[in-house]
Amino acid sequence: MNKMIEIRDPIHGYVFANELEREIIDTKVFQRLRRINQLGMAYLTYPGAEHKRFIHCIGAMHLAGEVGKHLLNLGEIGNEDEQYIRLAALLHDLGHGPFSHTFEDVMVKYLNKTHEDMTVWLIEKTEIKDIVEKYGYDARELSQLSVGRRTSKLKSFLDEVISSPFDVDKMDFLIRDSHFTGVQYGLVDVKRLIYSMNIVEEHLAIEVPGALYALESFIMARYEMFKAVYYHRTVRSANMMMSKAMDLAADYIGLKSIKDPEDYIIMDDPYIIVKIREAKNEKDENLKLAYKMIEMLERRQLLKCAYEATIHTKDKHVSSILSNENIRREVEKELAEEAKIPEGQVYIDLPTLPSIPYSPKQLDPMEVYVFEEADDKKILMRMSEISNIASVLKGYVDVLRVYTFPQYRENVKKAAERIFGERPITTKISV
Repeated sequence: MNKMIEIRDPIHGYVFANELEREIIDTKVFQRLRRINQLGMAYLTYPGAEHKRFIHCIGAMHLAGEVGKHLLNLGEIGNEDEQYIRLAALLHDLGHGPFSHTFEDVMVKYLNKTHEDMTVWLIEKTEIKDIVEKYGYDARELSQLSVGRRTSKLKSFLDEVISSPFDVDKMDFLIRDSHFTGVQYGLVDVKRLIYSMNIVEEHLAIEVPGALYALESFIMARYEMFKAVYYHRTVRSANMMMSKAMDLAADYIGLKSIKDPEDYIIMDDPYIIVKIREAKNEKDENLKLAYKMIEMLERRQLLKCAYEATIHTKDKHVSSILSNENIRREVEKELAEEAKIPEGQVYIDLPTLPSIPYSPKQLDPMEVYVFEEADDKKILMRMSEISNIASVLKGYVDVLRVYTFPQYRENVKKAAERIFGERPITTKISV
C-alpha cells in the first residue's frame, strides 16, 4: 500500500490516500456522497454552502491520520490502529441520506434507522466489505468503529477519535462549514488540539492548561456555528420543507420499500428532487403538497417563522416532549385549528429533533476528558472541573419555533401566543 494519490482539498491542502483508501473512495457507494449536500438546503441562505459529504469524509480521514501519526509517535498505537481510524473516519458518514441530516427524521420514522445504522449496513453489505477484507482488515470491527462504537478487538480509546466531544468529524465540519458558508465562527486551532492529545486511563484526553484555550474556542465555535448556521431560522425553514416533502412522498420515492443497499444507494439529492417533480399531476393530496414544497424551494419561497420562544429552565423537558412526533403533530393540529387554517400548514421546530445537526446540547462537559501533568504523572480530569463554558452555553440553545406558509403567518403568530401564552410551555402540553 505504498502508492499514494493526492487529493486537493480547499481546507487541508493536499490530502494523501493509499491504495486501500483509494479503492474505497472509488466505489459506487462512496462516490454517492458527491451527490449529498453537507448542509442540506442551507445554500438557500448561504449560497456558498454547496459542499458535499464526499469531501468532508476525506477531510475527516486526513485529520484522523494526523491524530494517528501523533499517537504513533507517542507509542500509544501501531500502524494497523492508524489505518483503522483513517478508514473509520473516511466511512463515518457513508449512511447519510439525501440532504444529510434533513433526511434523518423520515429515516427514523419509516425505517426505524439512523444514518449510523445505515453506515454499518453499507460497510458490511457492499463491496466495501470485500475491499477491506482483501487488505486484511475486519469489516465488522471497522463498521462499528466508523460510528464511534467500541469493539472487542481494537484498542478501547480508538472510538473517541471518531466520536467524542472533540473528534475528527467535528474538527473538520466546523472548519469546512465555516469556510463554505462564509461565516467566521468555525475557526478552530485543530493542530493545537491534535498535538495536545494523549491517552490517559484508556481515554483520549487534551492536555491542560496548555490547550485549554484551544478547547474552549472549539466549544465556542460549535455553539456559534449552531446559532449562525445549523439552527439559523431560514436554514431550518428550507430544511424542514425538504424533510416534509420527503415525508409526504415517502412511498412515492421508494423510502418504504428499501430492502437492500442498492435501493438505498440510488437515493441522493438529485434523485429526490426529480422523483418528487414527477408527482406534478398526481391526485394524492400528500403528493400535491410535497410537489408544492419542492416548487417553493426552487423559487426560494420559504416557510415563515411565526413564533419563537426561548425554553427556560422550568420548561427544559418540553424539548423532549415535543420531540415525540405524535405529540408534536397534535400541538401543530391545535395551532392550525386555533389559527383557523387548514391542517398540515403549521410546523414546530426544536433543537432536539433528529434533523438538527451538531447541537451543543449534546455536549456534556462531564464527557470532555482533559489531563494535566504532575510529578511525571498524567492526571485525568473532566473539563467541568476546570471550565464551565460547556455547561453555560448549553442553556442558550433551547429555542422553540413555529413555522407556516407566508399567508398564514399572522394568524399562526396569534394562535401560538394564545396557546403557549405567558405561562410555562409545559403547562400547555398534555402528554
